[in-house]
Amino acid sequence: MLVPLMNATFIPRCTRRGARETTRKAIQRFALLAAATLLLGGCATPGPLHIYSAGASTPEMLVDAGGERQVDVPSFLAPEDQLIGLAYDPFTDHLFLRLAPGNAIRVVDRPARAIKRELTLDGVGDTAKGQADLAVRPRDGHIFLLENNGTAVAETTRLGKSVRTFPLAGVVGGTGLALDVAADRLLVLDATGRKLSLHDLGGARVGEFTLDRRVGPSLAVDSERREIYAPLAEGAHDIGVFDYNGRLLRTLPSAAAFVDVGPRSFVRVF
Repeated sequence: MLVPLMNATFIPRCTRRGARETTRKAIQRFALLAAATLLLGGCATPGPLHIYSAGASTPEMLVDAGGERQVDVPSFLAPEDQLIGLAYDPFTDHLFLRLAPGNAIRVVDRPARAIKRELTLDGVGDTAKGQADLAVRPRDGHIFLLENNGTAVAETTRLGKSVRTFPLAGVVGGTGLALDVAADRLLVLDATGRKLSLHDLGGARVGEFTLDRRVGPSLAVDSERREIYAPLAEGAHDIGVFDYNGRLLRTLPSAAAFVDVGPRSFVRVF
């Protein structure tokens, strides 16, 4: 009696060479998948924190400090442009400049030292006076901006499309804004320049504390070290670095009116 050998006939024998080739292809596929994941997700290089600042409403250059040496980045602002807020996105390596009257953003590509894009923000008022701070969430590029005389926050996409606007509970006249990306918390500076309130991403108030020193209306957060950066409003022209109890830890020499911080990006999402 003959036994059918269908499997033996049609399934090729896996030789050592074939096994090596199969393993090599699997490794190659894994490497490609990992690279694609990085490109889609973005990543920021661990290491020295970079401090981006501007010292005037129409600065010719933005100061990049905190690394091995200070580097200036052109702002591309014309004399008629008025800077009212500054934010940095470490996933794109882009600086976001909010311009008066408040519904315009200029995006500067830091490594290319060039204008990346200019945006007119949907759903954002055009009545901002003086400084009006903003922050960028790196994981999706959403922009958070103080709105309605500092009593609310407008959220837009990276390209300026409106997502929503939500009130900040208990805030009257907020002047500074920062985002703690690790805790998903907004930090808001009140009009006195001393009190900071913490809010969830729906605007609910979840805490508050008072700073040792009065600061100007521009905030930045290093989420990894849980430190807050802000230009001091009195005395020497310095940036103050505070902990989450409001205690002044140290000062950095700078005549900054605007400040943000973040690590440099090595894989960028455009």
